[in-house]
Amino acid sequence: MAQDAGVMSSVDEGAFHALWRSFAMIIFSEIGDKTFLIAAILAMRHPRLIVFAGAFGSLVVMSILSAELGHLLPTLIPRKWTQICAAVLFLVFGAKMLQEGREMKAGNEKLQEEMKEAEEDIEGDDAAHDGEDGVPLEAMEAGTAPGHVRRRSSSAGPASAKKSVQGYMEASRNFFSYLLGPVFVQAFVLTFLGEWGDRSQISTIALAAADNVYVVALGTVIGHSCCTALAVMGGRYVSTKISVKHVTLAASGLFLVFGVVYLYEALLSIDPETTDFHPDP
Repeated sequence: MAQDAGVMSSVDEGAFHALWRSFAMIIFSEIGDKTFLIAAILAMRHPRLIVFAGAFGSLVVMSILSAELGHLLPTLIPRKWTQICAAVLFLVFGAKMLQEGREMKAGNEKLQEEMKEAEEDIEGDDAAHDGEDGVPLEAMEAGTAPGHVRRRSSSAGPASAKKSVQGYMEASRNFFSYLLGPVFVQAFVLTFLGEWGDRSQISTIALAAADNVYVVALGTVIGHSCCTALAVMGGRYVSTKISVKHVTLAASGLFLVFGVVYLYEALLSIDPETTDFHPDP
């Protein structure tokens, strides 16, 4: 009984660690990210509740898909090696983010670039679906709202993988627009496309491959709910106050710690098939 209680305690502790890792990864990865800024800008132009529902619904779908992809990996590769792969992935991401953070200036130039890309994505989407209502961001900042404003189109084409995803999303967009409304669908589609192939999605796959898939999915959904709520409530104000350099450096430290922890767990993992849990007295 005492041994069973110890096993249950170890399982509960592992689940808590997986929940905390996935939640912290989302918080540090998403605040100030392009999808965060897309939700913030859309909330300035449309009802906040609808924008939150669309963006959060998209992130929930993305979290479940990513967790399921990570859940499939241990069926193809032994769990010990999936943990090692996750460790290497987090170490690479952490080192890359550390380099990016050290090269950033004290200001928020990087954030302004992300903001510009988010605005161009929204305006390009508006240009493709000009039947939707909404006041352009430039007109809001200038204090005017003209009836016809020339919109810019996105300058850079998406990657080939994202193009195929965008094709599927566009195929179902018109249908769901009639059911759920154009604002909801716009927030859903832009968030999904912005998150596809992002660092947080790949990290979610790695976490789900190394830990309990359900706990990881829950942690990422909770993290996305907090980030999305913050974005629609006051994302633009928050983005002017945070230091992207400090957030990037903090995220790099977190990813490096995750990499070390997963590497440690993988190297010290015990194979239950070769371990005698009931030794002779």
